[in-house]
Amino acid sequence: MKIATYNINGINRRLPNLMAWLADGAPDVVCLQELKASDRQFPATALADAGYGAVWRGESSWNGVAILARGSEPVLTQGELPGNPDDRQARYIEAAVNGVLIACLYAPNGNPQPGPKFSYKLAWMQRFLAHAQGLWDTGLPVALVGDYNIVPEPRDIYETKSYRDNALVQPESRALFAALLAQGWTDAIRKSHPDETIYTFWDYMRNRWPRNAGLRLDHLLLSKSLARKLTAAGVDRNVRGEDGASDHAPAWIQLRD
Repeated sequence: MKIATYNINGINRRLPNLMAWLADGAPDVVCLQELKASDRQFPATALADAGYGAVWRGESSWNGVAILARGSEPVLTQGELPGNPDDRQARYIEAAVNGVLIACLYAPNGNPQPGPKFSYKLAWMQRFLAHAQGLWDTGLPVALVGDYNIVPEPRDIYETKSYRDNALVQPESRALFAALLAQGWTDAIRKSHPDETIYTFWDYMRNRWPRNAGLRLDHLLLSKSLARKLTAAGVDRNVRGEDGASDHAPAWIQLRD
């Protein structure tokens, strides 16, 4: 099984990019973030024609998450992150696909910080941490997949001082990611590439893509049973360099049967 995460940054605007990547990489499961489309605007028919069933939660102009499954229909298990019924932002969806529970998340950015957006980021991640613990305790094969909007370590960002005050790199943010790993989850990209510099995001501004001034924001965390099946992981960097591309590149893992 090949599982991928891709912050598409506007699914309808970048549908040709998405379709080309699906045809080329043939992932079995795809977690999409930043759909920037309402439920009615989600291109379900086009994806079905490409061979993918889908569940999604849209939000007009902002946020939005989806899970795609090649040749099958994901079975929806959660349409929102538990813990705050008043939170209406479309940032979490969860589904079962071929015996694996897939959690797709688009965590809050948190900028500017300090301030209410950073407080929301930390509170959202605390809710996610609590839900992740519950998923871990089930003993099921689970993958926590998506754009975490956290740079876990200094080596996951290019050498710069411009992000010093950014919410993505703050100690509080990094501590929450570390707390997930302390529950037992395996950071699949880092496990497969323990010593390499790997990025998944390059801002459109200041020539950051040509300069390879990137950040690692997109992560795939695996439960114990799935971590044992991990055979490969990577980032499809070339997708970021295509015309009309998202500012993220797809990250993926391969699991043996």
